Amino acid sequence: MKRLFFVLAMLTVPALAGDNIVPKLLQHWKTSKAYTLAIAQQMPEAEYNFKPNPDQMTFKEQLLHIVGMNEYFFSKITGIKPPVKKPVTLDKARVIQALTESFDDAIRTVGNLTHDQADQNIETLLLAADHTTHHRGQCVVYLRARGIKPAEYQY
Repeated sequence: MKRLFFVLAMLTVPALAGDNIVPKLLQHWKTSKAYTLAIAQQMPEAEYNFKPNPDQMTFKEQLLHIVGMNEYFFSKITGIKPPVKKPVTLDKARVIQALTESFDDAIRTVGNLTHDQADQNIETLLLAADHTTHHRGQCVVYLRARGIKPAEYQY
């Protein structure tokens, strides 16, 4: 799977090479934020601890994993380590707040990149996007398992 992603990423890079990729990346992260928040809003709070089987993360854990990995990937780009957070019980509103802040930080970071910085960090940026898509896709499956039709993806 990693090899397939790498090949697809490498095919994408030449298509972007002549253009300033920052506006395209910025739009992608704005779209990703909107869709991820729509998915997070759809699951009733009582179902935030749902998981289809014992080996999977709960819906809430999937969303918080997106938050944590956004912080991780973007700290690789900025060089600023995310603050160590004390574990707390998070309700739906706080999870959505954490998601919002995470995406706002990602969008701010991408928006401040120069074309050269974006080029230098393209692998990390693509991995971050791929990671979010993967776990958001898991959340879509969780919604369907609960009989909820997921929001339609907008791009």
